[in-house]
Amino acid sequence: MNEPSQATAQGGGRSTAMAAFAAVTVLFFAWGFITSLIDPLVAAVKGIFTLSDAEAQLSASAFFIAYGLMSFPAAALIARFHSVPSILTALSTMVVGCLVMLAAANLAVYPLVLAGLFILASGITILQVAANPLAAALGDPKRSHFRLTFSQTFNSFGTFLGPLIGAHLFLEGVEVKEGTVVTEAVRAQALAGIDAAYFWICGLIVALLLFFWVSRRIVNEAVPPAPIGARAGMGELIREAFSSRWALLGGLAIFLYVGAEVAIGTQMALFLNSDAIWGQSDAPFGVPLLGLFMGSDGVSGVSLQEAGKAVAFYWGGAMVGRAIGSVLLARFSASKLLAIFTAIAALLCLYVVLVGGVSAGFVALSIGLFNSIMFPVIFTLTLERSTARAEATSGLLCTAIVGGAVIPYFIGLLSGAVGYAAALILPTACYVALCVFAIAAGRAPAQQASAGVTVH
Repeated sequence: MNEPSQATAQGGGRSTAMAAFAAVTVLFFAWGFITSLIDPLVAAVKGIFTLSDAEAQLSASAFFIAYGLMSFPAAALIARFHSVPSILTALSTMVVGCLVMLAAANLAVYPLVLAGLFILASGITILQVAANPLAAALGDPKRSHFRLTFSQTFNSFGTFLGPLIGAHLFLEGVEVKEGTVVTEAVRAQALAGIDAAYFWICGLIVALLLFFWVSRRIVNEAVPPAPIGARAGMGELIREAFSSRWALLGGLAIFLYVGAEVAIGTQMALFLNSDAIWGQSDAPFGVPLLGLFMGSDGVSGVSLQEAGKAVAFYWGGAMVGRAIGSVLLARFSASKLLAIFTAIAALLCLYVVLVGGVSAGFVALSIGLFNSIMFPVIFTLTLERSTARAEATSGLLCTAIVGGAVIPYFIGLLSGAVGYAAALILPTACYVALCVFAIAAGRAPAQQASAGVTVH
């Protein structure tokens, strides 16, 4: 009688874990969509508020600096109150951030835009710290790379939709080339688009809040039990994370990866719109799927709005790459795949820097395909090798996402000095360093199964 009972219990446990994993994956989609809106927003505020490239990149900095300031407090919150209350807190914080963005759009105040983005990202930070190790933990430890990459595929679907919708709402009629002027009518229309976007995002987050409240029992039942004495304060988590060599190396890798990915994404619309790339070319409209999504306005060359829509293919490449990567990671070494993908990304950036021209636009968009597996693989490789507990390691890794605040600002300064194409030398250096990390990780033994670590 015991064997059927045990089989039934195991089957029930697996179904509960799958349902919990589905609930968590919904969160990945939501924050991917919200985060990728930053790309068209950077281009929009440059025109709306007449900003330099570096000043416009402060939008990305305000968003991603929240990871640097809030990740360890988020880790301490999760360690104390567990995943579900922390996720509900995160979603509530995001609602507040959306309300500030609505006020910023209606008052047309750029510092208020920065404040709203920071608050919104603070909520997303808590989600990241909670959901990444949670997705890795919900199932067989041997398939943790697969689960996290699969969840990140839905995150990438959100990042694909974000630029398309954001460019449609934020960039109609907006131009930022030297000598162009944004009229009051265009400015008002762009601000109205920002208002509409964050109004609907606020509604989406409220729906997710209710959804996760309903799903809270499913997730709680599926989370692995915490060992006695697992709770820790923020100070202890920070000390523990910084005592682990691999937590530090993984943190540096995340810093460089996110910085490179965000820097390329936030500059992409401006890069494609420049006369040296697609600004005076109709070549992109001859590519069936790309031309369809860009939607030519009938004027020769690629406008800023059309370029903003093309950015979706940068993030769409990451979505496709993660779907393919999920299959590859079930069969091949994660560290070897990471080394190959980072090396190819570096070579693509180098092509843009050295060759330029119309072809460089297509090459730059394809970088997203090879960004695809980087975050989840760096995350799980680090969790496996870190001697610190999951909350501490996850807190440090999510703190390192602050690279998305630092590197884009510097690429903004660089593009102002040497041009958009040449500025990709900075992401090139980041990808080379990440390739070195991947090779080192492949040679280092795992300390623990990444999905077997403690996750609340």
